[in-house]
Amino acid sequence: MPPLSLYIHTPWCVRKCPYCDFNSHERGELPEQAYLEALLLDLEKDLLITGERTVETIFIGGGTPSLMSADFYQQLFAGIRARLPLADKAEITLEANPGTTEAARFEGFRAAGINRLSIGVQSFNDGHLQALGRIHDAQAAITAANQARSAGFDNLNLDIMHALPAQTPEQAIADLEQAIALKPTHLSWYELTIEPNTVFYRSPPSQPDSDSMADTEQAGFALLNQAGFERYEISAFSQPGMACRHNMNYWQFGDYLGIGAGAHSKLSSHDTHGNLVITRYQKTRKPEDYLAAPAQARRNPQFIDGKDRLFEALLNGLRLVDGISLQTLKRTTGLNPAQWSPQLAPLQQQGLLTTNDERLRCTPNGLQHLNGVLETLAETL
Repeated sequence: MPPLSLYIHTPWCVRKCPYCDFNSHERGELPEQAYLEALLLDLEKDLLITGERTVETIFIGGGTPSLMSADFYQQLFAGIRARLPLADKAEITLEANPGTTEAARFEGFRAAGINRLSIGVQSFNDGHLQALGRIHDAQAAITAANQARSAGFDNLNLDIMHALPAQTPEQAIADLEQAIALKPTHLSWYELTIEPNTVFYRSPPSQPDSDSMADTEQAGFALLNQAGFERYEISAFSQPGMACRHNMNYWQFGDYLGIGAGAHSKLSSHDTHGNLVITRYQKTRKPEDYLAAPAQARRNPQFIDGKDRLFEALLNGLRLVDGISLQTLKRTTGLNPAQWSPQLAPLQQQGLLTTNDERLRCTPNGLQHLNGVLETLAETL
């Protein structure tokens, strides 16, 4: 069986950002106790599927998970540990926003067992933060990163965006320089993408042109490399040995169990004949509906078969700079690469894909045009 991760969704935030298409909802007072009980009941129902499999990583996303109190997480992790086995050195990540944290809360999160923090900074320019609808300013972001360090988080990620409305290349690089100066172990540096069902989609902001974006990207890659950060995924950079294990499991087509409003799961099993079965589930999306019936939250089971399974594995694995091993693809899809690898020849001939040391990966040019590579694979596989 592939590794198993646990994703926990907290669906509330202070104010929804105009670029956000996640399942997040504005709310003042949070129903912490009710949501805690719902999550644990949701988890108990899913244990009928996962059995005694050990959880290797946990990721708490949102919404804004740092809105919940440290006591909430103390109780949540006590409940999780009482219900399923966690690996001795499980990576446990919490997403935090600078406008919703203070030093005492960070210390409480660390005491609850959270050992990796991901802070959504996005920019250190106050004007750009306002354009993105963020509730913090640049100084709050710097303070939050320093407080996280002081609280004992030696595994720290900062999220930074570029291609922001009216952002110059110099401003984008200045954001990255400030992020590096805070000495995180991991940086997520990615382009602002306008997604459907967002305020920005209905009223698109003016962004830098594609040539400017490409130049900024290359300058950023060079700066990150000079600072000792290794690019291991399209938009993820880490100090050596500090890649996000939870996200790596996604990209390597591992299994994950999702609890909370709108959370998704992908789980592997075997049928009575020993054949691999992959099933996806989604939990009730609206928080109020989820809270009303958490024991019935799991819905829409989908069985992923054949070429769909292969495409999903490639969709994830080709995001990695090192790609994905053919052995992993065979194990996670149940398909022998000899059945489908000849169909990759046109992409290899165009210099977009390469197979080396039993691994399939994008070339640098392929990574730059990953969407086109995936569109071709969707048509040919």
